[in-house]
Amino acid sequence: MKKRTKILTILNSIYVLIVFFFLLSELTSFEVKNQAIKSFVYFGLLSGTPILLIWNLIISKSNKKMITTILPILMLIGIFIIGPMKILYSSSTWKTQIIKYQNGHLNFKKVEFQMQDVGALGYNKRTVEVIYLTNVFMLVSNVEKDIEQRVEWVKVDKEVNELGLKNP
Repeated sequence: MKKRTKILTILNSIYVLIVFFFLLSELTSFEVKNQAIKSFVYFGLLSGTPILLIWNLIISKSNKKMITTILPILMLIGIFIIGPMKILYSSSTWKTQIIKYQNGHLNFKKVEFQMQDVGALGYNKRTVEVIYLTNVFMLVSNVEKDIEQRVEWVKVDKEVNELGLKNP
């Protein structure tokens, strides 16, 4: 019985981490740049929610059953409100195509043209200001309208083409 409790604790901890990264990614300007991590979070949420809900209902002790089922139930409701297909389509990372401006003072702050592959629906496109926290995590915000007049921004127009497209 102790082995089941340890496994349940580990699974619930991983699920809480997945929910944390999903909510952080969807509700704030924080984004995951690594496709493997983002896919793990999004697919883990979609597949892990019903599995963990059933697992918690069957395996949990009666005094912890209520606590361990609240988060999966709330996330299952959220998944149905948002729509599983919309979550699947947003599981792709944004790929940098062109670095338009580089901050002269901070090397990790850039203005980039990015594209997101959404499968059969084509590509989403955006131009955003990006602050790289690490190679995996970044903060994204809208570009200011007067960016060309600002002294700290240097026009670069460097093609990166992370998607490997012929004409981004």
